Amino acid sequence: MPSYQYKMFIYSLIAVFGLSACSPFRPDSREGVTMGLPLAYTLYSAEPQNLGKWWESLGNAELNSLVEEALTDDFNVRIAWAKLRQLRATAIKEGAAKYPTLDGSAGYTGTKTGSDGTEGTKGSTSTDTHKLGLAAAYEIDVWGKIEANAKSGDLDYLASREAVNTAAMSVAAEVVSRWLEIQTQRHKKAILYNQLETNKVYLELIELRFRNSLATALDVYQQRETVARVKALIPPVESKERLLLNELALLLGRPAGTVDVATADYPVLTPIPGVGLPFDLLANRPDIRAAGLALKSSDWAVAAARADRLPNFNISGNAALTSVQIANIYSGWLIGLAASIAGPIFDGGLRSAEVDRTRAVVEEKLLNYKSTVYTAYKEVQDALIQETWQQKYIAARKNQLEAAKTNLDEAGSRYLQGLEDYLPVLTALVSVQNLEINIVGDEADLLLYRVKLYRALGGSWTDSLTSADELPADEESKSANRINSDVSGKTVTDIKPVSTK
Repeated sequence: MPSYQYKMFIYSLIAVFGLSACSPFRPDSREGVTMGLPLAYTLYSAEPQNLGKWWESLGNAELNSLVEEALTDDFNVRIAWAKLRQLRATAIKEGAAKYPTLDGSAGYTGTKTGSDGTEGTKGSTSTDTHKLGLAAAYEIDVWGKIEANAKSGDLDYLASREAVNTAAMSVAAEVVSRWLEIQTQRHKKAILYNQLETNKVYLELIELRFRNSLATALDVYQQRETVARVKALIPPVESKERLLLNELALLLGRPAGTVDVATADYPVLTPIPGVGLPFDLLANRPDIRAAGLALKSSDWAVAAARADRLPNFNISGNAALTSVQIANIYSGWLIGLAASIAGPIFDGGLRSAEVDRTRAVVEEKLLNYKSTVYTAYKEVQDALIQETWQQKYIAARKNQLEAAKTNLDEAGSRYLQGLEDYLPVLTALVSVQNLEINIVGDEADLLLYRVKLYRALGGSWTDSLTSADELPADEESKSANRINSDVSGKTVTDIKPVSTK
């Protein structure tokens, strides 16, 4: 091209690249808003948390092994890893538009024409063409649309990684809960069998007294009904135990009926750990981090939708080698360079509607983020309240059990002395046995509330999780580092209303 046109072309490119560096639709950052959370949990320690793999504090090696197996083989965790791989590939695809494309081509064309002589000539002619070429194309990101789409994809990928962490935290808590519930059913079953033996002894005693005319037939019938009642309580407990074992098998990624666990005593419950500050949840809960990343992703989607309403700038070039003979391919060449601009004139409101849609998505994500934060805070508060009052409840129930045992002893003594009939003894006996069963469940509930607290507090132990199906460690690290360097350096806890003008 003439030198003047060439210079103008270069100057135009410089101007366009200068504009592209501005990214006029970059979303505002979200900083420094605590979402209205209180400064501390009511009546509870604000000491820093150090939870780590909290289930190890329960002191059962088999349980530790079960949790580690579930973190690898649970279906929900594996599905979350698969979704992560999908989002990683999508993020790479979105980011690929930031770079030029280069395509290679090779071709051969052979033609042969001829005449039968009716028009004065006769014969045939062959023509061969060989071609090797390269074609490059690049869309100049003047308005930041490509960058916005890429960062939205990167943030979606990071949010998916937090979804893996959320699934892992959930499955760890579920495995521990099922294990505790299985132990509860076994403790109940052991107590019921002991009660059954005790009731049989009472029955033998009453039958002996009946034969000696010291008890009535009604006394015998009442005690026989008590024996039958306890026997009837055992099958549902055994059934519940089997169902819980099947649920545990599913959490481990195994078929139902292939898992069994050893019977163990309840773990000794340590004092309530330091729970830190409510604001710590924003960093420690993966579901909150995921919601924050999804919010940031939607911000970038708005930027991309706004930029899409403006013209696109494209440059392309091609170079080719052509020759009749392949041996002389370098004897002929062709170079071309082109630039184009294209923008919407009338689209029936399509792009404007997309901007409105993405802005509504931002509003939805912001509300979802706030809901997630408040839900997390409520879960911690609920677990703390439940555990504190459950301890008081258990203490009161144990006092009630001691009083019931005293009542049973007195009723039995008066019955043996002939001062009372058997009904007060039976009433006291049933009360004691019901309390024994109920306290086992109450103690299990206390442990389950602690599991809920650990689950609600979150933690960073999931950050070290890896999947056998993931990229090698060095390659995965490079991918994560690249994405983290592309997105804003601010944390997802830096939230404030965003401008979407």
